[in-house]
Amino acid sequence: QVQLVESGGGLVQAGGSLRLSCAASGRTFSSYAMGWSRQAPGKEREFVSAVSWSGTSTYYADSVKGRFTISRDNAKVTVYLKMNSLKPEDTAVYYCGVARTYYSGSYGPTDPWEYDYWGQGTQVTVSS
Repeated sequence: QVQLVESGGGLVQAGGSLRLSCAASGRTFSSYAMGWSRQAPGKEREFVSAVSWSGTSTYYADSVKGRFTISRDNAKVTVYLKMNSLKPEDTAVYYCGVARTYYSGSYGPTDPWEYDYWGQGTQVTVSS
């Protein structure tokens, strides 16, 4: 089992920035991608970003490309999501997850249902 704890959410004005963190604990895989998804009220979960085990390969949804940056620190078993130029439509609960991969350079699946574990989420609210 893997436990994931997100932090860093909060209320921010449009145009502002936040950095989310997610620490993993428990028995992880030898190689795994880490990613973020989000869900706004009344909407389906959207996959936002992912990073490979090696950290060299990343994925971003079109809606956040150029504004969000994902990174990871394997020594701390932590993934980060730096969010800049935030918009009201970024308001959602953000979840971090872990997906087993068989290649250290793979950012893994981009479908939240294919992830192995998800955290409980952290709320991000962007006011206009």
